[in-house]
Amino acid sequence: MADLKVLLISHNHPEVRAGGAEQYAAELYDAMRASSKFEPILVARAGPPVSQTSRYHEGTLFTMLNEDPNQYLVYTDVADYDWLYGRSPRKATLTRFFQEFLTAHQPDVVHFQHTLFLGYDAIRVARNALPDVPIVYTLHEYLPICHNNGQMLRTMDGSLCAEASPRRCHECYPNVTPQTFFMRRKFIESHLSLVDRFIAPSITLLERYLEWGLPEKKIVHEPYGRPPVNWDEGALDERARNRLGFFGQLTPYKGIEILLEAMRLLGPDFDGHLWIHGANLDLQPHDYRDRVSALLDETRLTVTYVGAYAADEVGERMATVDWIVVPSLWWENSPLVIEEAFLHKRPVICSNVGGMAEKVSDGVDGFHFRRGDAHHLAEVIERATGTPGIWEKLRSQAPAVHDMDTHLGVLEQIYEDALAARTRAVPR
Repeated sequence: MADLKVLLISHNHPEVRAGGAEQYAAELYDAMRASSKFEPILVARAGPPVSQTSRYHEGTLFTMLNEDPNQYLVYTDVADYDWLYGRSPRKATLTRFFQEFLTAHQPDVVHFQHTLFLGYDAIRVARNALPDVPIVYTLHEYLPICHNNGQMLRTMDGSLCAEASPRRCHECYPNVTPQTFFMRRKFIESHLSLVDRFIAPSITLLERYLEWGLPEKKIVHEPYGRPPVNWDEGALDERARNRLGFFGQLTPYKGIEILLEAMRLLGPDFDGHLWIHGANLDLQPHDYRDRVSALLDETRLTVTYVGAYAADEVGERMATVDWIVVPSLWWENSPLVIEEAFLHKRPVICSNVGGMAEKVSDGVDGFHFRRGDAHHLAEVIERATGTPGIWEKLRSQAPAVHDMDTHLGVLEQIYEDALAARTRAVPR
């Protein structure tokens, strides 16, 4: 068949703000563009608060990114965005500008990577504008289920939440009634019901959405595909393997303060060092920034804060460390940093829950530690860095990572199956 024209829609772009879902969407676009089977278009939301610029061409909210005729930013104002329902009162953004964009480009498939900052309403607008075009939706976290930024953590104590209900959600947000949470779910479900296929990158996430109520026939497990890496570490020296690396966003959910507390417990005489590679600390609440800054100051002899990095710098930076630490406090889905670690033959030390525990086998290609337990993390770090030969053993057992070419083949089949089903459902 002719090239599939696929519209990819994301809530951000890695050139605007770093993030795993954003990076994956951009990598998927690049891989599709290089393929002979797809004609991709990427639309990513931009504007405050994640980027300061709000410039766009007069008469439209869409503008090309870097002169690429198939890559666009759509600028929206989220000052009055309804975080509870995931919608914006500025309906013209979708009903006029987004609908015009859909009608002009006429994609064969609309593939949502996210609806955050655009609104779940974008799904309905796509369905109304293109009734015979299948809609695919990749689930990157639990935002439809959980009002707490999709993290499924209890607001009162930060403990893990295994299920959502109007009563339990009201306990986390006492100012929001159970009836309102009931209506929130019905509103979100009404839009998600228009999706033809959902993609779950991890079994953890798939099972959670099935428990929540997504139809099993509509959801498929398909891991993220990763582009190949051109990287040769060369001959290994025989030094101690005591260099640690953190890669990712510096948010309260990523557990950087647990890692820093573990380094504080190890003390200034610890025979090792941690390098922190990450961004977006400046966007976090003041009390969190102050807490992280204080820990960074207290551990300055064994910790170096490097800062933000570009996606193409990951290999070079991972080559300078031995262990990748993923101390997230939430369930996670399928952290790209774990796949990047395995691509570069780096064992992973991670929290023992959710998508992290699913991806890393304890004692095989990395180590688990008890989620949120800085003392246990310190013990695991000591064991990992102080046991001769363990790094080489775990490194040699790093699993293969789902490659992008295979991933594109799976997506092509998902798209074609959805197209066939949509054609049967909507007579031409």
